[in-house]
Amino acid sequence: MQESTTLADTSRNRLQPLGFHETASVHLNLSPAALIEHALRNGEGHLTDTGALMADTGKFTGRSPKDRFVVKDANTEDSVWWGDINIPFDADKFEQLHQKMVAYLADKELYVREAYAGANPDYQLKLRIVNEQAWHNLFCYNMFLRPEAGADTSWTPDFSIICAPGFEADPAVDGTRQPNFAIINFTKKMILIGGTGYAGEMKKGIFGVLNYILPHERNTLPMHCSANVGEAGDTAIFFGLSGTGKTTLSADPNRGLIGDDEHGWTPDAGIFNFEGGCYAKVIDLSKEKEPQIWDAIRFGSIVENTRFIPGTNTVDYANKSVTENTRAAYPINFIDNAIEPSVADAPKNIFFLTADAFGVLPPISKLDKSHAMYLFMSGYTAKVAGTEMGVTEPQTTFSACFGAVFLPLHPTKYAEMLGKKMDENPDINVWLINTGWTGGSYGVGHRMKLGYTRTMITAALNGQLDQVKFTKHAVFGVEVPGAVPGVPAEILDPRNTWADKEAYDKTAASLADKFVANFKKYADFANEEILAGAPKVAAEAPAA
Repeated sequence: MQESTTLADTSRNRLQPLGFHETASVHLNLSPAALIEHALRNGEGHLTDTGALMADTGKFTGRSPKDRFVVKDANTEDSVWWGDINIPFDADKFEQLHQKMVAYLADKELYVREAYAGANPDYQLKLRIVNEQAWHNLFCYNMFLRPEAGADTSWTPDFSIICAPGFEADPAVDGTRQPNFAIINFTKKMILIGGTGYAGEMKKGIFGVLNYILPHERNTLPMHCSANVGEAGDTAIFFGLSGTGKTTLSADPNRGLIGDDEHGWTPDAGIFNFEGGCYAKVIDLSKEKEPQIWDAIRFGSIVENTRFIPGTNTVDYANKSVTENTRAAYPINFIDNAIEPSVADAPKNIFFLTADAFGVLPPISKLDKSHAMYLFMSGYTAKVAGTEMGVTEPQTTFSACFGAVFLPLHPTKYAEMLGKKMDENPDINVWLINTGWTGGSYGVGHRMKLGYTRTMITAALNGQLDQVKFTKHAVFGVEVPGAVPGVPAEILDPRNTWADKEAYDKTAASLADKFVANFKKYADFANEEILAGAPKVAAEAPAA
């Protein structure tokens, strides 16, 4: 597809502020069909039998957190939470790397995308993205918000991304750890990504930007969560780490989908989706388990790192030969019940999802402000270790605010904002949902039935627990309901589901120790109200 001279000049002019003064070929805001045509011509992927584009991300099949940097300068030195999450990068090295990338791309065919992040116009970021690969530009079309047809996008962007998977840094010269890198520069309002083909680095790079700008400048809480809304306009948001059911439990045919991953909560206008699409895991995907995702994978969608059933163009979703992190990226309007624009009122219910493989936490419990802030900062789940090494003990995972790797500010900032939201909206209910084990830890007990979990969430959403009597958990202090319609009462108190009550008490004390040990790195920054949400650790509790 050839561009007119006028359009080509326009494309190049828009790149000059990003340092591009010489370009071979620039394609501006191509349609999905044109980008797919380019991707196939360039050998970047294959079409599946549903019309989706299947592409590989290369060596990196996920983000590389140790190669994510933030430029440390006068604007960020005293505001960014520096450490293993936000690794400082020298401003001069960034400038050097920027010039190298521009020189590398000078003779390449470039794909430029102009888009938004933020469905609420008052909180939007205008984006300009430069891609080396056509399928990456399609990814950006799917994942970011798309301007209306004919809209003027000759803007000065609020943030830009330059993504060149074929460009590798020289760590000894450029200051990176490895040849791959993702670097945010808040002063230059630019993200550089090189040496990796994992498209999610672009999406999460902008999420990191919003996690800095919105609390720092706009008094808005950014959230790593999914969100849906009922017919009555009641909004619910779902926080949870991988494997806890965030996508599954927010996908409710009786409720409209606001978004599956990233949202903001404004001071006065409710919540809004940051994105214009969904980036769903598709390992073991089936039409029966996830019909909405299944139906969304069609022409215009992307599937990453999947493989075909031999001799066909049918995706084998059970194939893990490349990675278990196989994904699909598609516009949110590929979901039938998606809400557009993706905005809604402030949430009435907030769910923290955890897959507690120790079998300690109740399947549903209610949180006061202190426990909500503490558990939000803890961001707990537990994963079952790989049995190939003969290890069957669950492994704890803590990720602050259910997304530590995306937080440029200290976690207490976000937790305090959540607490303030609860003060400002006293009718909000915050729930802890354990989608993990009951009747014992992994290896003894069994996984909580999904049907029961859905019934408990529905009861919470419908107000069926408003008049129920609650009892405080002896160790974690959360409020456990005495009854939930449609759920056996005996499973609500986890201690009662264990045959060996003494073993439960010891396991609960051990898990409490793990919470407290994890929180030590935040304790000096947390206020007394947050600290009051900590579990009770008995002096005689066995060592973790």
